[in-house]
Amino acid sequence: MKIIGIIGAMPSELVDIRKSLVNAEIKRISGYDFYINEISDKKIINVCSGIAKVNAALCTQILIDNFHVETVINAGIAGGMDNSVKVCDMVISDEVLYHDLDLHFLKDYPPFCGIYKSDKNLIDTAVKVCEKQGVKSFTGRIVSGEAFISDNAVKKDIKDRLNPYAVDMESAAVGHCAFMNNVPFVTVRCISDNADDEGAMSFDEFEKIAAKRVADVVLEMIEIM
Repeated sequence: MKIIGIIGAMPSELVDIRKSLVNAEIKRISGYDFYINEISDKKIINVCSGIAKVNAALCTQILIDNFHVETVINAGIAGGMDNSVKVCDMVISDEVLYHDLDLHFLKDYPPFCGIYKSDKNLIDTAVKVCEKQGVKSFTGRIVSGEAFISDNAVKKDIKDRLNPYAVDMESAAVGHCAFMNNVPFVTVRCISDNADDEGAMSFDEFEKIAAKRVADVVLEMIEIM
């Protein structure tokens, strides 16, 4: 049986997934509720990690330790960073890293890696599903840090340094944890805002739409995996 883990940071990022994966068994571990479904030859566990890096890393490790997942999908919404990426487009990670940490501390000290590569098969599956659903997608770098980015100057600084497609608060931590445990992962994020001065207003308007779109993609990914 293939065991797949899905991590969302906020309840809104999982609500549509849970509407489809009904009658789940719920197991509570270390304050997290893990929703468990078995569909044909797959066991699917979805969990809300909470926002920001420590929550995401802690939740990912608990998911791996207790359910022995073979795949981790980080599903949710994000801020667009590249000018070509628009609200409601999808960004699929090919790699994730922190934007608020000097990577020297990760590259030159344990774990001797500061950029975490997504699994190619998972990337290809996500791209294929987006194409099938008619959703415009981009595959590239996603960066994470301890702030909701809604300032033009902050956005420019991150773009100039790291040139990402999207920014969020969890993907790098999930990728970091998956790397340490040698578990394949990918982040699939729908753009809810442009991480600029209008970011908060755009987020409020498009959060639910973006969350539904990413749920549709992730659910079909699971079907064909």
